[in-house]
Amino acid sequence: MGCGPGHVTAHLRDLGVDAFGIDLSPAMIEVARRDHPGLRFEVGSMTDLDLADASAGALLAFWSLVHVPDEAIPTVFAEFRRVLRPGAPVMLGFHMGDESRLKTQGYGGHPMKVHVHRRRPDRVTTWLHDAGFTVEAQMLLDLDESVPGAILFARRDS
Repeated sequence: MGCGPGHVTAHLRDLGVDAFGIDLSPAMIEVARRDHPGLRFEVGSMTDLDLADASAGALLAFWSLVHVPDEAIPTVFAEFRRVLRPGAPVMLGFHMGDESRLKTQGYGGHPMKVHVHRRRPDRVTTWLHDAGFTVEAQMLLDLDESVPGAILFARRDS
């Protein structure tokens, strides 16, 4: 979810995983399709996934939830639960912190206008639990850096 230019999706496919990517940005999907021909990439929103109930065996959302406002996270996690099979894993990576800010410059100096939301792992864990997931593992990254990260591994409850 939030596959961006598709490099993680391509890496997963190289490892033998039947992976595909979804991103809100048509421009990112265009780049992903160009750079990784033959792989499946679709434009879509995490708040309204065009996937059948219990159709996905796993879900990965690395640093894509940073663009979702807090009030939409319960809807996103409900969609994740809906499309995942019972017991299926979800792995989330996100920036840690308590603030939101407007980002006006992207990587490489490209202009952009997007809000970035940092969150505490305990808050994301609560949202996951409320949506019907059990968090099994947590990893904190670069705690001494200006923008530390966290990864949560959870499973959809039956």
